[in-house]
Amino acid sequence: MSCPITTMAARASSISGSAHAESTPMTDHPAIPELVVDQGRFDELIPEIAAQPVYAVDTEFHRERTYYPKVALVQINWGPNMVLVDPLAVDLLPFAEVLDGPGLAVMHAASQDLEVMTRSCKTLPTRLFDTQIAAGFTGLRSPSLASLHDRMLSVRLPKGDRLTDWLRRPLNDDQLEYAASDVRYLLDIHRMLEADLVQRGRLEWAEAECLELLHKGKAQRDPETAWLKIKETRHLGKRSRGVAQAVAEWREQRAQDLDQPPRFILPDLGVVGVAQRPPTELSELKKVRGIDDRHVRGQHGEELLAVIQEGLKREVELPKRPSNRALMEQLRPAVTLVSAWLSQYAQDIEIDPALLGTRADIEALLRGDDDARLSQGWRSEHVGGPIRRLVDGKATLAFDNGRLLLEDRATP
Repeated sequence: MSCPITTMAARASSISGSAHAESTPMTDHPAIPELVVDQGRFDELIPEIAAQPVYAVDTEFHRERTYYPKVALVQINWGPNMVLVDPLAVDLLPFAEVLDGPGLAVMHAASQDLEVMTRSCKTLPTRLFDTQIAAGFTGLRSPSLASLHDRMLSVRLPKGDRLTDWLRRPLNDDQLEYAASDVRYLLDIHRMLEADLVQRGRLEWAEAECLELLHKGKAQRDPETAWLKIKETRHLGKRSRGVAQAVAEWREQRAQDLDQPPRFILPDLGVVGVAQRPPTELSELKKVRGIDDRHVRGQHGEELLAVIQEGLKREVELPKRPSNRALMEQLRPAVTLVSAWLSQYAQDIEIDPALLGTRADIEALLRGDDDARLSQGWRSEHVGGPIRRLVDGKATLAFDNGRLLLEDRATP
């Protein structure tokens, strides 16, 4: 295997070491930067931001009572300047020019922010550097933004109120300062992480993982598969599954149309309840556990009854299980052992185990799935190949001073 432990130990200047070497942020900004509340001013800034090779962006949003995230503030830092943009006063759509451009978008834990961008700007960044993902390739496990600031820059982020209402206006100074801190030094963190990744030979790994996140951000939710998100539906009979699928699909579509959480339309318990004992009359529907008058008032009740009847005509099978299940039963002990080794190996080479491979990834490899992550790219070299050698009897697992090691068998 490449990147042996001794080599990784020699690179012990990882995040903590290199961070102290350049812990002084390169660029500083006012505690409360400009708050953009004028469309003309925002439009004026777009070409300047779009011309930058790299920019940092973050969002504040709420989605407790909506289906889609409702953006309340956008923070943008492009090195020499930083602004806070009020999306309640400004249309964010022109920012698509920046996202579609060649510049690198630096974000932290970007998955939900990407959803905000899709909704507000109708596009996603062409290029993404997620600092949480990148830090994982230096051995940190899903670090928070605050922990990265503390570890890399010796900077303590201001504590914000998790229950703050970002949609209420005017925003006070504490809110604005807290929001600005999310991007104030994000470009500095990007520079330091990028340098560390280059030193480790892992920059391409991080870039590939960020690209995968972008692809996931482009995926649309399919109402037809919404029923599979409800755990109890997997235990339903064939007839009931059709109702569950139809009702969950109807609920998801209605939630999208009304921009409300699906549970506001009908709770999971209600979906399972009507699937188990499909009602045919409104009086029966109201007696289903999890359903009350607010869920069936007006035309909703009759509409739901029609959906239930349509669902009874469906023949819905559960997603197919691996065809070689017997093989998996035989190798189940190996999955447990390999998971333990993978966790140890991730620690040895300083990488977040979740990035290296999950238990599901191990099972996919052993099943021989065509799209198994551990059979592709750098993962194949570091873990996929060794796991195959272990299963084929060409390698062994052994303990050495409390560490689980995978070693090739000696050739007789």
